[in-house]
This record gives sequence, C-alpha cells and structure tokens, in this order.
Amino acid sequence: MKINLRISKILTHVILITVSLLSIFPFLWLMSTSLKGGGEDIFAYPPTIFPQDFTWVNYVEVWQRVNFIGYFINSMIVAGLTVVLNLILSSLAAYPLARMQFGGKKFFFFAILATIMVPFQSIMLPVYIITLKLHLTDSVNAVMGYIGLVMPFAVSAFGIFLMRQAFLKIPRELEEAAIIDGCNVFQMFLKVILPMVKPTLAVLAVFTFIGSWGEFLWPSIMLTKDSMFTLPVGINNLQGMFSANWRYIAAGSVLSTIPILIFFLAMQRYFISGENDGAIKG
Repeated sequence: MKINLRISKILTHVILITVSLLSIFPFLWLMSTSLKGGGEDIFAYPPTIFPQDFTWVNYVEVWQRVNFIGYFINSMIVAGLTVVLNLILSSLAAYPLARMQFGGKKFFFFAILATIMVPFQSIMLPVYIITLKLHLTDSVNAVMGYIGLVMPFAVSAFGIFLMRQAFLKIPRELEEAAIIDGCNVFQMFLKVILPMVKPTLAVLAVFTFIGSWGEFLWPSIMLTKDSMFTLPVGINNLQGMFSANWRYIAAGSVLSTIPILIFFLAMQRYFISGENDGAIKG
C-alpha cells in the first residue's frame, strides 16, 4: 500500500510539473524573444530559450518608439474603473439574491447566469451602436472615451455569482444582531457583510483586472486617438502593415504583464481563501 501511494504521488507530481512547464513555456519564449538581438533568428526550430545574442535594446526601443507611459496610464484608468465598478455593482446585485426573499428571485438569478453563455462578440455590434448614440467615444473627449471603454464591462454575471456564493456563507445571526443594534439594511451591508467577504472581493478584483488589462478587441474598435490607446492597442502599433518587429512586440508584451503580476501579488493573501467561496452549493 505504501509503495502504491508513493507511486501515485510521484505520478501526480510528474503530471503537475509537466502541465506547469507547458503552461509557462509561451511566457518564457516571449521573454526570450524580447532579449534576443537582431542577429539571432527568433523563429529557429527547435526554439532556443536562452538568447545567444543577449540584449536589452528591445525594451529601450519600445520605450522610445511608442507612447508607452501614456498607454500605461490609460490602461490603469480603464482597469481601475472597471475593477471598482465590478466590486460595487456585483456586490449590490448579489446581496439581495443571496439574503433577501422576493418573487422571481430564482428566475432573475438563472437569467443572469444564462448571460455567461453569451459571448461579448455576439452583442458587440448593438453595444457599439448604443455607445455611439450616447457619444461615449474618445472623439468627444477623454472622459467620455474612458466611460465608453468601461461601461460594457462594469458588471458581470460571473462577479454576481461569485459574490452571491460568498454572501450565502455568512450566518444569518450576524444580520439579526446588526438589526438589533440599530443598523439599517445599507449599514448592515456596508459595515457587517462586506468586511466578511474581503477574500472574494480580492478574487473578483484580480480576475476583473486581468480581463480588463488584456482587453484588445473593444478598445481597438472604440478608440481613434493615439493618446487614448490602452497598452494592448498601443503595442499593436509596433506591427507595421507589411512587416513586424516581433522583438519589440515581445518586449512590450513583457512590460505590460508587470502590473498584472504586481496586482496579483498584492492580493495573493486573500486570493487562495477567496477562491473557495464560489465553490459551495447555492
């Protein structure tokens, strides 16, 4: 039995290590490409992970060729607003679905969940038309441009579901005690309920930040001014009509992942425990 258990553990670790290496390999190749000089073939087969012509010049060139700081600030504004709105709106929508009783609650909940199956690309045209009708474009001014980028992603069915599952774990006795102490519904929600679901809020913030930071399709359609470009759209400018310097694109892509890593590390202590909040049966 002990031998079989050890073999099982070894096989499990081998599988996990293999899957991890396969998952991280594209990023390693991306980083390797960003550090290769012009005299080295980046499309060599088999690919070389360790650069033979090591150089930092690609990062310097990216910094000089495009308005990287401007793109970075735009992405931070859009991602930050998207995260804040998702945390607020998802929590407000999830709380009554988890803690209150009203007619049609299950219908509304399953209707919200059903929207997860609808890809954004299928509704992108009507959303784009609505955005144009409301003048939420960067051709009006920068503020309206930011609003147009953020509003379609201000709340998500995934966020509502995740927060609902977290609220379901909170004992009702806490709400009753808060009411006895004189709290109204809003005070109870803000001062008692929300502090208890901080890990879930952190998980939602991380997923929302990653999704917003890497969004390319919607900004590329909505934005017309170079000064309003987010990082994914701005980095795409490094690709010309007839040629592309993949070393610069790789360097820009590596730089754009740094904020995601920093944000995740800042939320890491909440992330593990918060992941389990959406796993209970609701």
